[in-house]
Amino acid sequence: MLRQQLQQKLQQKLSPAQIQVIKMLEVPTLELEERIRQELEENPALEEGAEPDSDTEDMDDDLKIDDGGNNEDVDFEEYMADDDIPDYKLKANNTSKDDKHEDIPFSAGMTFHEFLVDQVGLLQLSEKDRLLTEYVIGNIDDEGYLRRTPEAMVDDIVFQSGVQTDDDEIKHIIHQVRQLDPAGVCALNLQECLLLQLERKEQTTEVKLAKRLIAEYFEEFSKKHYDRIQRGLDMDDAMLKKVMNEIIHLNPKPGNAWGGNILEKSMTTIVPDFNLENDEGQLTVSLNNSNVPELRVNSTYNEMFQDYTGNKQNQSREMKDAVMFVKQKIDSARWFIDAIKQRQQTLLTTMMAIVEFQKEFFIEGDDTYLKPMILKDIAERTGYDISTISRVSNSKYIQTEFGIFPVKYFFSESMTNDEGEEVSTREIKQILIQCVENEDKRKPITDETLAEVLKTKGYIIARRTVAKYREQLNIPVARMRREI
Repeated sequence: MLRQQLQQKLQQKLSPAQIQVIKMLEVPTLELEERIRQELEENPALEEGAEPDSDTEDMDDDLKIDDGGNNEDVDFEEYMADDDIPDYKLKANNTSKDDKHEDIPFSAGMTFHEFLVDQVGLLQLSEKDRLLTEYVIGNIDDEGYLRRTPEAMVDDIVFQSGVQTDDDEIKHIIHQVRQLDPAGVCALNLQECLLLQLERKEQTTEVKLAKRLIAEYFEEFSKKHYDRIQRGLDMDDAMLKKVMNEIIHLNPKPGNAWGGNILEKSMTTIVPDFNLENDEGQLTVSLNNSNVPELRVNSTYNEMFQDYTGNKQNQSREMKDAVMFVKQKIDSARWFIDAIKQRQQTLLTTMMAIVEFQKEFFIEGDDTYLKPMILKDIAERTGYDISTISRVSNSKYIQTEFGIFPVKYFFSESMTNDEGEEVSTREIKQILIQCVENEDKRKPITDETLAEVLKTKGYIIARRTVAKYREQLNIPVARMRREI
């Protein structure tokens, strides 16, 4: 049965300006600088420089532009009201400014794969073998492993390159690639990777035993069942230590060890978003805006818009297209400038609230002074939404006299000790770290024992909670921490 009914409901939609502000909050300083440079290139109505005092008025809700001379509001809808459709509206454009565009970075150095291909040129190979070799290298991941079987590659290379081959030929090519640097490259798994590296070393007694250990007792090795290995290979403790020393100096990810890509290294540089100064207990927070330029709307575009809209006698299609284009660029520039201003204000207000909340830490620099703090605490102090606080704290850093800290570092859960005091889980994690660092590596402390240690210090925590904190600290289980 079909029925028609009217339904009234409230629905909140974000404006383009609001969406832009949200996106701006997420980006750290380095990305913001790049985003501004990109916008300056794409929008001719936006330019660097401070706005004159007469032009600093914010736009109203319908984005009316005033050049400071003519105070008459332009009815844009009336000006454009007819059946003509501007040309730009007839063009298909399947992207929007909200889409994330992944730019291909320039190559500041030779990549890992280029390094491998470069070595192929030194080999005496036929044209077919060279094509097959480069194809195999193309299937090696960034860690240096070949994640596909020869059988799968045989089928694909016929379709992709039209080269006829078979399993044996591909296996021969794989063997050739494994002779390239770095040692261990093109292995199918960790066991093969370690064996390939051991083959390159001088074949001492320790290296030979290490090869046997990896080849015959790899499962026991991965589970640290050293007693079984010693019995199987008839080794005493001293020899086992020598053999293990050979193995632990191998690289489980040979691709990561190759340092030719300068660009990738530079991307790890941290640029703080905030600076904190301590003047005898008086804390001052500032934004790191040294490379962020001031922005304004190009005055020529403002004047052009006023000229166009002031000439209401000219109703030609070309004129209306020009007005629409100019207004679109001016609106976009205004939205961008407002988004930058709102971002800066939101970041500064949030960071000031965090510094005030954790004032003792920023003065003393000791983790024990950090209070339990969650996103809700700062949201209540600033009046912002929790999601806004989350965006501000994500991927942002602050420079203090004690070093650079991620903003997320100051947030932690809380729990109550046996005296009823609220304490930060960071204190508990610090105790776990100390216990693990000081444990007997031959008999590592179990989660149950760690829970008992915490209990003696006044922290009543279940074993599963200890396991959760241990995993958050990237500390392996007791069995995996065992050493000889």
